Amino acid sequence: MADRSLVHVAFYAALIAALGLVPPVAIPFLGGVPITAQTLGVMLAGVMLGPVRGGLAVLLFLFLVALGAPILAGGRGGLGVFATPSVGFLIGWPVGAFVAGWIMNSMKGTNILVAAAVSAVVGGIGVVYAFGIPGVAYVAGLSLSKAAIGSAIYIPGDLVKVVITAIVTQTVARGLPGAVFTRT
Repeated sequence: MADRSLVHVAFYAALIAALGLVPPVAIPFLGGVPITAQTLGVMLAGVMLGPVRGGLAVLLFLFLVALGAPILAGGRGGLGVFATPSVGFLIGWPVGAFVAGWIMNSMKGTNILVAAAVSAVVGGIGVVYAFGIPGVAYVAGLSLSKAAIGSAIYIPGDLVKVVITAIVTQTVARGLPGAVFTRT
């Protein structure tokens, strides 16, 4: 991987960490899985960097979390976070970024705003929830249906993040097209 790619991977890992400074909103009835701004960084990493670089940025972030860096929303970090009801969502983040990047790459002929929104919805919401809901169900001792119904509380905020991702991607593509790797 070229030096420039490594810088972009590190930048998006840092962006996800910085979004952790936004205070989380605790959801006590879903095992304590908080609403955070960090999934915005996951969506942006995939849509902007593509599948491999986007996935690597999220994996780098999670590696730092596992080492104990308190960079998850609320200042959480360490291996213990991977034993909480959030584990499924955390595992889904790099897969979601990969899928978002892959979809964005496959939609090169589509309007960038639309492509970014579709990619963020499928990768950043659909894929992440596909991992997160079973994780919540398993760790919190809930049925899949209860975990899915409880997870619906995250959807409005995630849709706002999709809109932000699409607008940021389109804006960056206009001003600095080389920064959107999925369009080069």
